[in-house]
Amino acid sequence: MEWQQIEYFRVVARMQHITNAAEVLSISQPALSRSMAKLEEELGVPLFERQGRTIKLNEYGQLFLERADRIIKEFQEVKQEIQDLLDPEYGEICLGFMPTLGTYLIPNLVRSFQADYPNVKFQFKQNGNDLLLKQLEAGEIDFCLVSSIADNKQIEWTQLWNEELFLIVPSDHPLSRHESVTLQEIAKETFVLLEKGNGIRGITDRLFDEAGISPEITFEGEEIHTIVAFVAAGLGVTLIPEFKGIDWTRVSRIRIRSSNVQRAIGLASVKGRYVSPAAKRFQRFVTDYFIK
Repeated sequence: MEWQQIEYFRVVARMQHITNAAEVLSISQPALSRSMAKLEEELGVPLFERQGRTIKLNEYGQLFLERADRIIKEFQEVKQEIQDLLDPEYGEICLGFMPTLGTYLIPNLVRSFQADYPNVKFQFKQNGNDLLLKQLEAGEIDFCLVSSIADNKQIEWTQLWNEELFLIVPSDHPLSRHESVTLQEIAKETFVLLEKGNGIRGITDRLFDEAGISPEITFEGEEIHTIVAFVAAGLGVTLIPEFKGIDWTRVSRIRIRSSNVQRAIGLASVKGRYVSPAAKRFQRFVTDYFIK
């Protein structure tokens, strides 16, 4: 069955006259008759009752017309949706981001973009670094804001900013009044850390490994507010950047005297993959937002 047959059928069904329908469609009457006969052959039932030069839909034809109208309507709607997606003033963007960015940065970033492009819609995915990169490669998201990544031939990562990691201890901890510490000075502390797969956890594991430290970990959480609450309750210490939206009154932040105690955040995308004009515009917006 061809798309053209469906369109021909709808005209014939409404005009109920092959010759007149052929004139409207600008094809010959025999060609239109053959097209309708072929359609009936493919469906395995007659669609018309023929009465001389006029024809009338039978019950099969009426059912097929209802479905054909629905098919045409769906086609027209999806065609319009595709055109909207190709319009940089409209379109849809699927953005992934780490949970630690959701409390302050992502809402402000998207709000700033939509101030200029209010008709662009967003879908969001919030996950750890590793899972976001898998979703990106699978085509489930257009971009993601993640920590620095290992070399990957498929993924392009543009660094946007750095965040310093601090030692976070309870406010009554013996180290709370120190301005800075070394990793060796905290080697025997108990730690509450984010789960593996989180970008911050990857950095802390690297720091411990480089310092030759095997930390005692009492809890691994998926959410930064929970980690800070555990620290405030005296259940361990942690290493995290300074986040907005955290209650810092019950904990102390201490600098770490070590090289590269930072988290680099960047925008990741798949090299060479097609993205809509709206998504390309957002990509440029994000780069300009942080780099310029």
